[in-house]
Amino acid sequence: MTQYKTTGAMVMALLMWLMLSSAVQARGGLPEFTELVAENGDAVVNISTTSKPKEMASSQQLPPGMEMPEGTPFDDFFKRFFGDPSQPRAPQPNSLGSGFVLSEDGFILTNHHVIKDADEIIVRFSDRTELVAELLGSDERSDVALLKVDAEGMDLKAVKLGDSNDLQVGEWVLAIGSPFGFDYSATAGIVSALGRSLPSDSYVPFIQTDVAINPGNSGGPLFNLDGEVVGINSQIYSRTGGFMGVSFAIPVDTVMNVVEQIKEQGYVSRGWLGVVIQDVTRELAESFGLSKPRGALVSRVVAGSPAEKAGFEAGDVILKFDDRIVDSSSDLPPIVGRTEIGKNSTAEIMRNNKKMTLSVVVEELPEDEQVASGAAPRTGEFYNSRLAIEVTDLTAEQRAELGPNQSGVEVRKIESGPAALAGIVPGDILLSINNQKIVDAKQFMELAEQLPTNKAIPVLVQRSGASQFLALKIPE
Repeated sequence: MTQYKTTGAMVMALLMWLMLSSAVQARGGLPEFTELVAENGDAVVNISTTSKPKEMASSQQLPPGMEMPEGTPFDDFFKRFFGDPSQPRAPQPNSLGSGFVLSEDGFILTNHHVIKDADEIIVRFSDRTELVAELLGSDERSDVALLKVDAEGMDLKAVKLGDSNDLQVGEWVLAIGSPFGFDYSATAGIVSALGRSLPSDSYVPFIQTDVAINPGNSGGPLFNLDGEVVGINSQIYSRTGGFMGVSFAIPVDTVMNVVEQIKEQGYVSRGWLGVVIQDVTRELAESFGLSKPRGALVSRVVAGSPAEKAGFEAGDVILKFDDRIVDSSSDLPPIVGRTEIGKNSTAEIMRNNKKMTLSVVVEELPEDEQVASGAAPRTGEFYNSRLAIEVTDLTAEQRAELGPNQSGVEVRKIESGPAALAGIVPGDILLSINNQKIVDAKQFMELAEQLPTNKAIPVLVQRSGASQFLALKIPE
């Protein structure tokens, strides 16, 4: 009897172990990072910068013609307030970040914002060796910087590069860096999203992770489980200044495109189309003849741009660019940015409920975009009861701001009605309605009377210098 109980207990224990083992295998188990850190830790570096002290502010300089009195009771006072010009001022530490060795001959990668405005860049390796680095080039738009140290006589450990295009949401990743100056700290998490577009970085399709990233991690590598670098940790979303579960890394494919350009030409150039775009909402999708929200909606075409030369118009929805699908507006800038300058590209668009293809020659993204001016007088004010809106012609100054061959009307007053429900507000400039360009207030009144009911109608609005489409619907 005792033997039976013992055997039964063993069988139950074995069954429970098998069930637990199966459960672990079913969910893939938890990854082991110790070997990955051991193999790649030496390739991660700490980066610090110093900058020369700024000249003393004018309020702390002696007036012209005056000299510092010496040997007087006021000597200490003047030196304390104005400073002692005989004493050299030491360089001040500026920033602290991370980086990693790209190749054994001394090329090192980090973020642009880590070394920005630095007079001296110091790279510290895991064996505590410190070397002064040369800045070969950096790119503010992608936040990538390429450094070079004299690696003669050193046995540098370089990272292996992966392919960020192979990343999948939910995949495990590991970061190594120096958060708050704590060298060679490792944190792990998963890929939360891919192709994220941030307001200040529209040319980078960021990798979003939940890996703990804090100040000092910037410029450090993001590894996959194969020990390959798939990105550079760059930014965090935070309301406190510390980690809050949302981190962003620059994909390694974007990084290496920047590196190659810096090595070849010393700077980074990007393709430029010359359109202002916005997302397509459900209401706008209906008004533009799309079965679902997709593509990049053109709200303005920059004068003299490749897009204008190619015949793009406000209201076009870009669905593909060079056979690459544009699912949302954030997809377009990285695609165009990485297009070869001077290449004859094609864009599939939706215009007036019909698909068509435009050919465009991509040009180099300019530093500044300037718009020429035009002129037209203000002639009158008009009220439309169908839309419950009062509009007026533009002034010469307003037309000058819009640019050449541009026209529209200014919204003076809004009452409860279709225009207000669409989101139009006083001060908006209406540029087109139902895909028809607005010339002046009188013509706008004629167009408004011809608008169909119970159908989403696109209205192009300029507000605070930016153009966007709104969906207007007039009830029966």
